[in-house]
Amino acid sequence: MTQITLVQGDITEQQVDAVVNAANSSLLGGGGVDGAIHRRGGPEILAECRALRASHYGKGLPTGRAVATTAGRLPARWVVHTVGPVYRAEDHRQRAELLASCYRESLRVAVGLGARTVAFPAVSAGIYGWPLDDAARIALTAVVEEAPDLDEVRFVLFGAEAYASFERARRELGEQGEQGDQAD
Repeated sequence: MTQITLVQGDITEQQVDAVVNAANSSLLGGGGVDGAIHRRGGPEILAECRALRASHYGKGLPTGRAVATTAGRLPARWVVHTVGPVYRAEDHRQRAELLASCYRESLRVAVGLGARTVAFPAVSAGIYGWPLDDAARIALTAVVEEAPDLDEVRFVLFGAEAYASFERARRELGEQGEQGDQAD
C-alpha cells in the first residue's frame, strides 16, 4: 500500500524519484512551482521541454495531461510536468475532473518510468486560483482512487495554510498516511 505523506517545504529539495511540476502548457517555465523547478533544475530540463514542444506538443501540453523530463540538477531522477486548470466556479465540475486527471496522469507517467517515490505540489492552488481546501480534497481523492503501486506519494506544500488544508482533507477522507514533517 502506498504511503501518503504531507510535508511543508520546498519541492525542489525533495529526494524522490519523481517531482511533479505544476507547469504551464508551454512547458518552458513560468512562475511559482514551475519557475522554481526550472531554476533549480537547470538548463537540462528546459532543453528536454523544448524538444517535447518541437516533437509531440507543438501547441503545448494539454490541461490534465502529464509528460516527463530529466530532473537536471534537482535531487530527483525525473520531473513529471502536468498542466492544471485555472479555477472558474461556473464550470467547476469539468475543471475538477481536469485537476484530478493531473494527479492520475502524473502517477501513471511516474510508474511507467519505474519511480517508487513521487512528490506533488498543490497543482492549480497557486496563481491558477484553485481554493486550497477543494484542491486538497481533489488531489488526495485522485491519488487514493488511482492506488498506484508506489512506496510513497508525498505532497510538498508551500506554507502553513496549504499544509493545513491538505491535513484537513486527509482527515475528512479518512486517509491514514503518515503525518510527515512540518519543517521549512
